[in-house]
Amino acid sequence: MSVVGLIICFSLQTAILFLWPLFNQFLKRDRMASKVVPAQPVTPFEFELYEDPDHLRTVMASSNQSTHRIDPAKLKLRHRIGRGPFGDVWLATHHQSTEDYDEYHEVAVKMLQPLKEEHMRLVLDKFDGLFSKCQGVENVCFLHGISVMNGKICIVMKFYEGSIGDKMALLKGGKLTLPDVLRYGIELAQGIAELHAKEILVLNLKPCSFLLNENDQAVLGDIGIPYLLFGIPLTSSDMPWRLGTPNYMAPEQWQPEIRGPISSETDSWGFGCSIVEMLTGVLPWCGKSIEEIYDSVVRKQEKPHIPEGLPPPVENILLGCFEYDLRSRPLMTDILRVFKSSQNAVFVDGGWTGFGSRTILEKSSGAGYTEWFLSKDHLQVGDMVRSRRPPNSCKPENMDVPEGTVVGLERNPDRDGFVLVSVHGIHDPLRLPVSTLEKVSFGLAAGDWVHLKEENNKHSPVGILHSINRDGSVAVGFIGVETLWKGKYSELQMAESYFVGQFVRLKTNVLSPRFEWPRKTGGAWATGKIWWILPNGCLIVKFPGRFTIGQENSSFLADPAEVEVVSFNTCPGVVKKYQHLEDFHWAVRPLVIALGIFTAMKVGFFTGKKIRRSRVNRPRGNAVQSNGQYTDGQTSGDGSNQAWFPPSVKNILGVSPAAAR
Repeated sequence: MSVVGLIICFSLQTAILFLWPLFNQFLKRDRMASKVVPAQPVTPFEFELYEDPDHLRTVMASSNQSTHRIDPAKLKLRHRIGRGPFGDVWLATHHQSTEDYDEYHEVAVKMLQPLKEEHMRLVLDKFDGLFSKCQGVENVCFLHGISVMNGKICIVMKFYEGSIGDKMALLKGGKLTLPDVLRYGIELAQGIAELHAKEILVLNLKPCSFLLNENDQAVLGDIGIPYLLFGIPLTSSDMPWRLGTPNYMAPEQWQPEIRGPISSETDSWGFGCSIVEMLTGVLPWCGKSIEEIYDSVVRKQEKPHIPEGLPPPVENILLGCFEYDLRSRPLMTDILRVFKSSQNAVFVDGGWTGFGSRTILEKSSGAGYTEWFLSKDHLQVGDMVRSRRPPNSCKPENMDVPEGTVVGLERNPDRDGFVLVSVHGIHDPLRLPVSTLEKVSFGLAAGDWVHLKEENNKHSPVGILHSINRDGSVAVGFIGVETLWKGKYSELQMAESYFVGQFVRLKTNVLSPRFEWPRKTGGAWATGKIWWILPNGCLIVKFPGRFTIGQENSSFLADPAEVEVVSFNTCPGVVKKYQHLEDFHWAVRPLVIALGIFTAMKVGFFTGKKIRRSRVNRPRGNAVQSNGQYTDGQTSGDGSNQAWFPPSVKNILGVSPAAAR
């Protein structure tokens, strides 16, 4: 080859090496533009790329600028496809344009109830955080953004053709098979658990909100709307139920500032209701009005009916979902674990086999605590622990471990395992079940009563500690706070504990209590008995000393910061002690009155009988002796007893016996 040819070849190779990366980049850009799927959102940009003929890979490319605020002119509402407690759902067309092309996407638009302008700004600001947290979460409906149309906030989401509720409506009996329920439950629990990890609560779980994609996978379709509406007054008259759909609402959802707090376990109740409906085809509390549901769930503490014949782990965790105290319910991670372990369960010879999990713990194994309550104390080596006191026990228990340090773990320390605890004064570590111990950090443990050092007029200063982390961060339930109060342990101090069965009354310096409280006839505050303690420390008090008729309210709420404990030891004097005795039951006073009347009648009858008997036995005159002398019933001189006879007429007239002859 000539020198010129070599030079030409070398020049071509150099040109190819230099131009090929630019050409390849242009080619990729052209291929990406040609492969855009019209139904996918561009904000953030989402592309389906072919890396090889048999595999697709989804690529997400987002801009650094905030692009989730959608111009209302880009949305065209077509027709309404649904209506819920928060507003209407519309099918709409979203027009998106770039320099290279225009796109039109079918989207679902959730149009919320009207809000005041200042409240609307708060919701828009809260949506900014929600939007960023939801990006990339699996099994959760994709959010396009948010807009304002006709003075109403509109949340724009990806449109799905159907939901689990729609699928159930087409099936005979309206219910799904157990394998389908477990499969859908796993997919949904994964998405909900990831949202909980980002401190997002759903609070509106129901089959109609569980959407199905083209691969028949469950997708959570209603996210964050109750979260956005926290603390925002709504204009609609039927919107006290803004924190969910009544048939699926947990007890604390009805009045979160009073019966709360709202937490991740609140979603466990709604999830359990949805699973039961998917298994039975029957809506929870079907046929009941909103007031009747409230009465059943909140006042009577009733639970949805769970079908029979389920695998024991599934039945057990559904029962846990409906615990009245949210602290006793399972977390979504617990539900996910149980559902996964039950997927391969087989019903053979009248029993279930093939579980991939451990043996189920009974509720009684934790001294009155549920398995799910006990599993929330994650012990590690070096943790301070103490013996766990039975719930609602005001008596000092014999604590095997008043204070100790974990020096070893056996098996799973979060469940049914054992730990080795070093106790001061004992040479060898004690091997103790995890369920008998509770973690202590900075002198505090979950369940302790605490008092804020700096009081806040917006909520009660006394509450119950829900959790304390090793870094000193705490979560506390207070009356007046809808969610858990977050802070540091240094802001708290120990408070007086209250227990079920104690008698309490309002403090004398409380003139205007937070809740209504009855008075006695003389105007003094009545004394009641603690019947239940809510997770935020709110006391449900009944007054057995008051006689109620018909629908008259027999129970009242109390702020623990406004009451004091009453007992015989604290009652000065006999009168106060008797008055406290009347507080035990309304029948005490009538019984004492009846007993007094009966005693008076008995004493009067006995005294009268005694008097009559003494009158009968008393002699009426003088006895006549044989020698003619008179005695007053005395014994005669010969020692014989003479019967008494009335004097003769002669004696009465003063005639002697001799004259009579």
